[in-house]
Amino acid sequence: MVKLAGLKQIFGNKSNIMINIKSCLLFIPLLLAGTSFRPQNTQVWNNKKCAVVLTYDDAIDVDLDNVVPALDSMKLKGTFYIIGSSPVVNKRMGEWRRAAKHGHELGNHSLFHPCDGSLPGRSFVGPDNDLSKYSVARTVDEIRATNSLLKAIDGKDVRTFAYPCGDRKIGDVFFYEQLRNDFAGARGVTPGLQTIDKVDLDNVDCYAINGQTADYMIALVKKAMETHTLLVFLFHGVGGGHNLNVSLKEHSQLLHFIKQNEKDIWVAPMVDVAVRIREYQVANHLKRN
Repeated sequence: MVKLAGLKQIFGNKSNIMINIKSCLLFIPLLLAGTSFRPQNTQVWNNKKCAVVLTYDDAIDVDLDNVVPALDSMKLKGTFYIIGSSPVVNKRMGEWRRAAKHGHELGNHSLFHPCDGSLPGRSFVGPDNDLSKYSVARTVDEIRATNSLLKAIDGKDVRTFAYPCGDRKIGDVFFYEQLRNDFAGARGVTPGLQTIDKVDLDNVDCYAINGQTADYMIALVKKAMETHTLLVFLFHGVGGGHNLNVSLKEHSQLLHFIKQNEKDIWVAPMVDVAVRIREYQVANHLKRN
């Protein structure tokens, strides 16, 4: 027991002793919390270590034949970036509608998938779908028309956009600047892992997969968990159907790893993650100002 006289030397009279002891007791939990509690790391991604978004481009048959059944079997949700003019949209609209009802996002990948044919390595771009020959107004109108089509399928007003070929500009104009209010965010094609405060919702980073192994993809997930960051995968063909492809086996191994570690990984469609990022960034901007 510490003698009262000794406490008086430190704190003063008896009443001050009791007040200061209570203050110390209240302060101890805060000290302990400060050593282990880091809100940005443990709460921002839906109380998980990181966020992982699985995206699939172009509205092709394998999306419905291979990917949706695989995701549904594990109760995982993905984002399918739809080209409005794809014949697979017209022929299999009921299946896209069911996918949306199961929680998958139908994202906007433009009406005709125009890419900038003036860039190197773009010999595949035809004159009718050459973004460099588009006006900004035409681009915006076609993207908004695709939103109308997608709403007719899934009934939703909020979704995300993905740049065809990753092309963001017509001449010197970033056309998405006229579309910010139409979308929760836009996915680009630049690889990267970012914390929630650093994500650019006008151009969300992602890792394009074409022939990589499950080990490579799982290593990215582990890195995202370690760094508390957002990881977005970009797939085209899964088990065929596209010249950019990942095998069914490798894709399945990735899904199984994610499912096995779901307690630490927030797996959600891009729209849900984008909405969360915007809420966080707006709230923190208001705090700073």
